[in-house]
Amino acid sequence: MNVCLGFASGVMIAASFWSLLAPAISLAEAECRSPAIVTVGAGFLCGAVFMWATDKAVNFTRRKLDLMDDAGERVRRILLLILSITVHNIPEGLAIGVAFGALSGTGEPEALWGAVSIAIGIGLQNFPEGAAVALPLRREGYSRRKSFFLGQASGLVEPVAGVLGAIAVVYVRSLLPFALSFAAGAMVLVAVHELIPECQGNREAEPYLATFGIIIGFAVMMILDVALG
Repeated sequence: MNVCLGFASGVMIAASFWSLLAPAISLAEAECRSPAIVTVGAGFLCGAVFMWATDKAVNFTRRKLDLMDDAGERVRRILLLILSITVHNIPEGLAIGVAFGALSGTGEPEALWGAVSIAIGIGLQNFPEGAAVALPLRREGYSRRKSFFLGQASGLVEPVAGVLGAIAVVYVRSLLPFALSFAAGAMVLVAVHELIPECQGNREAEPYLATFGIIIGFAVMMILDVALG
């Protein structure tokens, strides 16, 4: 299970760059008047601060409800994980919506195929991203069924965001670089602060087992992102 948790963190770190930061930089260079590094850097930091503030809010609620035991700690970690993946899915859905919304008034087959390719690529990337939610939930003692459906639920925001992106294509396009980098900051913070330390619980007996889980997760996500464009 530590290997699975490491795999999930590797997927999240790879997705934060290949799926979020790299496209954000390209879009910012094309769409934003300010330097791309300013927009993307600000979004990344804001995403990390958002997850930090969320963690503080959850801890405050736990203290008020007297839930500062191991069960409460597991709930806190799960909430942060699900929220970070959900936040990550919103700009991906917007990106798909923008790609299809931009086709309005044009009948170019190349543009249509480009939008379809984006949708297929992001859809396939969602397989390991869903695993990044389901595997840690399973490790925390959730049933297979509940872990699976919570992993699926984290992606439900994507089609909703896709519709919004298609409707407001002109306005959303300019916000995408910040939104993508915001999601990356949220994912990196959760992966580094929560998942990676947690997966090293058996480090004395198996020093590199969970670490190779991280490497494999990163490689799988990187290969998918690069191969699918």
